[in-house]
Amino acid sequence: MKLPLFIISVLKYLVLTNQDEEQPLTGTFDISEFMSQFNSTFPPDVDVDVDDPAAPCDVNVPGFSNLGLMITFIIVFVFSMVGNSVVVYVVCYMKKGRASTDIYLMHLAMADLLFCFTLPFWAVDAHSGWIFGNFLCKLLSGFQEASVYSGVFLLVCISVDRYFAIVRATRVLSSHHLLVKVVCGVVWLVAGVLSLPVAIQRESIQANDLGQAICFENLTGESRHHWRVGMRVLRHTMGFFLPLAVMAVCYGWTVVTLFHTRNQQKQKAMRVILAVVLAFVLCWLPYNVTVLIDTLIKGGSLPETCNTRYSVEMLLNVTKVLAFMHCAVNPVLYAFIGEKFRNQLLLALYKHGLISKRLQMAYRKSSLNSVGSIRSRNTSVTM
Repeated sequence: MKLPLFIISVLKYLVLTNQDEEQPLTGTFDISEFMSQFNSTFPPDVDVDVDDPAAPCDVNVPGFSNLGLMITFIIVFVFSMVGNSVVVYVVCYMKKGRASTDIYLMHLAMADLLFCFTLPFWAVDAHSGWIFGNFLCKLLSGFQEASVYSGVFLLVCISVDRYFAIVRATRVLSSHHLLVKVVCGVVWLVAGVLSLPVAIQRESIQANDLGQAICFENLTGESRHHWRVGMRVLRHTMGFFLPLAVMAVCYGWTVVTLFHTRNQQKQKAMRVILAVVLAFVLCWLPYNVTVLIDTLIKGGSLPETCNTRYSVEMLLNVTKVLAFMHCAVNPVLYAFIGEKFRNQLLLALYKHGLISKRLQMAYRKSSLNSVGSIRSRNTSVTM
């Protein structure tokens, strides 16, 4: 039976330190020197945590360079800032025919803008560490957390709104914009409250092993693991899986109702909404599942090996980039699928002299012929 690798390394250390017979073993033990020799038995770039019995493991993922992450975040920031700003402008520009869904989608675009506002800071952090101080660490962490919560809550509001408008055939929510605005205000308030724990605990910390500062939860003591697991459980339940269940029920009933009614106008009115929800699921589901697996591993519910830690770390890097890209996706869906959104955008561009009247009218005529009337109050600006 082979001795554990750690014992072999200890024996190796003792042999090397006693090669000179004139210098007997003194009984002193240099842990730093020992760990340097212990690391030599593993591949380069090994991340060793002497307090973690599962260490050491190599969790550095090839291909995810700091420069690459920085460039990716900047590109997503530019596209998201431009696209979501256009969405907010188009909805605000509408004088008539603004539906309740339009208001929700405008707030969804504002949530995406808030999220993408933090990306340049995380881009610099990925390349050079956290150089922006303690205040911005707390503020931007809170902004990012609040934007994620508000975004998913607004998608739930849209699903409930469509359920009442189509399944229950009522326009109670659609006809009372004040009520819709109150709901949006409550969504932002709840999202802000849920983001407070992260904003309070996040601090700019000097990481000795990295040689640079990081923006991370500054937790000490035995309760730090329980805190991180608790926060992850909160994000999983309130920030994704519970809202996803509500959306699945609402849109399930809505799709069944549309299938039985064969109403082409209402079916077209659901295309963008379903595309937005599908994009949300495709972007955020892989990341949430990966974080859930990581939480179960750290909580001891799943076995942990170096291979699993490396695989989870790789998936976290990939899925995190995919999730961050979500803030730039919705405007693209509106532009390619939403007929009314394009009409409103072209109208705004014409009013500002950016396109000709002939181009605006030509597209509007073709759009009217293919979609029918677009002045229905119950039709969203994205349709």
